[in-house]
Amino acid sequence: MLLVAGATVAVLALVPLAYVASYVVAIGPVDLWQLLARPRIAELLRNTITLALACMAATSVLGVALAVLVERTDLPGRRLWHGLLVAPLAVPAFVNGYAWVSLDRGINGFGGAFAVVTLSYYPLVYLPVVAMLRRLDPALEETAFSLGHSRTRTFRTVVLPQLRPALLGGALLVGLHLLAEFGALSLLRFPTFTTAIYDQYGSTFNGAAATAMAVVLVLLCLVLLLADLRLRGDRRYARVGRGAARTAVPLALGRWRLPLLATVGGVVVLALGVPAFSLLRWLVAGTSTEFPVAELTEALVATLALALAGAVVTTLAAIPVVWLAVRHRGWASTVIERSTYVANALPGIVVGLALVVASLRLVPVVYQTAGLLVAAYAILFLPRAVVTVRAGLEQAPVVLDDVSHSLGLGPLATARRVTLPLIAPSLGAGAALVFLAISTELTATLMLSPIGTSTLATEFWSASSELRYGAAAPYALLLVLVSIPATVLLMRADSPAAQTERVPA
Repeated sequence: MLLVAGATVAVLALVPLAYVASYVVAIGPVDLWQLLARPRIAELLRNTITLALACMAATSVLGVALAVLVERTDLPGRRLWHGLLVAPLAVPAFVNGYAWVSLDRGINGFGGAFAVVTLSYYPLVYLPVVAMLRRLDPALEETAFSLGHSRTRTFRTVVLPQLRPALLGGALLVGLHLLAEFGALSLLRFPTFTTAIYDQYGSTFNGAAATAMAVVLVLLCLVLLLADLRLRGDRRYARVGRGAARTAVPLALGRWRLPLLATVGGVVVLALGVPAFSLLRWLVAGTSTEFPVAELTEALVATLALALAGAVVTTLAAIPVVWLAVRHRGWASTVIERSTYVANALPGIVVGLALVVASLRLVPVVYQTAGLLVAAYAILFLPRAVVTVRAGLEQAPVVLDDVSHSLGLGPLATARRVTLPLIAPSLGAGAALVFLAISTELTATLMLSPIGTSTLATEFWSASSELRYGAAAPYALLLVLVSIPATVLLMRADSPAAQTERVPA
């Protein structure tokens, strides 16, 4: 039953890949090669790979550095800084891009894209690293100190290996989301495969060329997944008990306190202050600014309803996939879990087209219904839930299941009474991450939403793409406000946030 449920989720997640593959077969290898062997494709490949690697590296370094400063030093106001460093999650990447571009049209190209994406996505690394640092037993470091290791060597040989699952999971999410990022990169005029696919579909209607580029995106996604699988290995990260209920002694910063405090403040200003200033500026001074209450309310209600439904469905779909991957390890469970990541690298328009074709051919009655749109959300954002729920299940020791079985409880009763309560924080964090993603999703919503349905993201994009920055500002502000509760849930002290404690057995 569990295998059937996991396989069903994997099949649904692979629908976009099947659509791309069938289109490629229809094109033929000769024509496909002619479409790919062009200088434009080489440029897009260089842009996409360069930006992805640069942003993954930057968010990893920035996320780990900020997490260590907040959790392991005597930085003044650490609790306040933690909240401010998580807050950029409430600001969608395309809203961040809008904020910078609307202030200075000269912010574009690789430099602008690198800065905006890094400032938007670093919390995906920062949050899981913070969660793991909070629960890491300080006795590990104390033992290293007693052996004469310096702080630098202890961090490199003891702490950093413990952070590897959180760091890899966060970096993987950054890379996958960047491969499919459209709004921010379009505003910043930095061409990647995703923006080029939209150009092909939207302006020239060249489905063959767009699908050929989607094939390259799928290949890049597979490279990321294989690299993550290779680096992650098969180590288990669970233990019974949490060890001593104490925290590590904060490192005194001394003369570095003010410079590092200024650095953290600078990150907050760039990631949070600039978008806030830009939104307020356009709300007050924009010539196109207006507050259509009826339209704003309608878009807000639709956004909340779709995001809540999508978050619940996606998180529930992640449970059997993760259960197989963690509790029943093997080639089949690995294939099922990795299958859920592929569509995340495809632009929403490709996923939307795949579901349009599949629904019209197989189940016409679901075409242009909210159910089909929620299915698209589940396909697009399943990795967020899978990464998060897996983190929680990995820290739930298998021995507790064995004890439950020895007391006469069956698998379902054990899952309900023992395992699910242990991973409840991870389920909540996963649902929050998916909610954040759905509330800001743009292109699949434009293609699949029922007639007359509009969301905050689609209304914002309609105004900002016409350079009506003032008209877009109210929708952007509501997008930020809608995202705040989910962001608060993620920054709770005991929340695993995206990957929680996983200490090697």
